[in-house]
Order: sequence, then structure tokens, then C-alpha cells
Amino acid sequence: MKTVLTSLVMTSARAAAFRPDKPKKPEKPERDLGVNRQASHEYFFLERFEAGLVLTGTEVKAARSGRVTLRDGYAAIKDGELWLMQVHISPYSHGNYMNHEALRTRKLLIHKEELRRLTGKTREGGLTMVPLRVYLKRGKIKAEIAICKGKKEYDKRDTVRRREAEMEAKQAVRASKAQRQ
Repeated sequence: MKTVLTSLVMTSARAAAFRPDKPKKPEKPERDLGVNRQASHEYFFLERFEAGLVLTGTEVKAARSGRVTLRDGYAAIKDGELWLMQVHISPYSHGNYMNHEALRTRKLLIHKEELRRLTGKTREGGLTMVPLRVYLKRGKIKAEIAICKGKKEYDKRDTVRRREAEMEAKQAVRASKAQRQ
């Protein structure tokens, strides 16, 4: 009789642990591992999408420590698959002879529908795919890729001019607030 009672107590304890009304842990925010700041200066972003990265063990450890450089990187479609080229992930400091190559071509994981749409868009003249950032989302390393159109020299100057005008306006507002106080 004693064993029956303990099993009943244990099942009620298990049932309490799996209650649907139990509050879940808050999700951790996304953490940037590498950002391509130069891309906003060089390109107009037409469309952005998220893709998973296929990495080896030492690449994951190096990326988690923030050793990712996206400056010269780009994405290309080869044999019906999306690949990330020229992205530098530094070798892991505690890696052994199995450490990875820094500029290895890495596969990107996206849905087939997205891949078909990207194939059609990149076949248009002057469009390319550029990685904007690599980040950690729910324990997985993801890449944000954008379909881009290259900026001309006068577009770059216009962007700089607009940015400086916004900065001057903000400084003027701060100065007027400081004078009131």
C-alpha cells in the first residue's frame, strides 16, 4: 500500500511541473557576433532575410567569442544552394590540428521558396547578396543577408551629407535645451 501512495505523489509532482499556465523563462535577446558596417555605405538594401549557418565546432566557438569579419563577404547561389563566401572567422585560440580555415566557404540554410525567389532577384542586373550581420538566436548562429544594389559615388556623398545634417540638427536641439536650463 505504501508504494501506491508514493507513486501517486510523484505523478502529482510531475503533473505540477508540466502545467500549461506555468510562466516560461524569458527568451534571451539576439546577440551580434559580427556586423558589416561598411555595407550600408556601399549598398542600398532592397530586401533582408535570415539564414542559418552550417559551421564546424571550432568555428562556432570562435564566432561565439566575436571573431567574425563580414567586410568583404558576399552570398552566391551555386548548384541550387546558397553559400557564404569571403567571411573571415578567425581560428579558435584553443583549437588543435582540427581547427578550421579562416576564409572557408560556408553553406547557408534557407527554405526552397526563398531560394527560388532569391535566384530570380539576383539574376536581375546589378543586384548582389551581402551579409549584414551574424548573430546568436536561441543558441543557433544565424546570418542576416540582404539583396542589395550598389551605390554610385554621388549616392554615397548624398548619404554622408544627409547624415551630417541630421547630426547638426540634433546638436542644435541639445544646445537649445541646455540654454533653457
